[in-house]
Amino acid sequence: MIDYRFAPNADVEKAIAADGLDFGLMSRLATRDEVHCQPVAEEPLLLVTPATVTAPSWPTLLQLGFIDHPDGAHHAGLLLGANYPEFQHSNLFEKKGFSNQINLILEPVSMGLGFTVLPAHAVAAFQKPQQVNGHRLSHPVSETLYLGVNRNRALPNRVHSVMAEARKWL
Repeated sequence: MIDYRFAPNADVEKAIAADGLDFGLMSRLATRDEVHCQPVAEEPLLLVTPATVTAPSWPTLLQLGFIDHPDGAHHAGLLLGANYPEFQHSNLFEKKGFSNQINLILEPVSMGLGFTVLPAHAVAAFQKPQQVNGHRLSHPVSETLYLGVNRNRALPNRVHSVMAEARKWL
């Protein structure tokens, strides 16, 4: 049986360390000694605005406000830091919303309530693509995806098979 779920990086890492998962995918390196990570993919980050925004200037972003998510500050730091000299931290923006559900993060953006920064796969999976605009900025930033395992645990062959299949699709 395969049980999969989405969770913030810290929760995935904690579950791997506690032997609650055979392996996990994270968008940052592990901070716990018992978790070993290896890079398995790169994914571009996109600035996502309501569809009415075609050229996202700094004043436009300030006016819109930020729709946050568990990796929001991290993603904003990577992409906005590389593209807007004014950027220092996501706290510069008024927080207009928060969602910890990957499929709901873009709902408030689609309603014109703010902007966010997400990996391209999350933007592509949104059910109302005509209501948002995913911007590839002049200085592209990709996020590395890491496969993490507990370094102190031998994994059965069936888990290695599942990990190999996951790598094929990444």
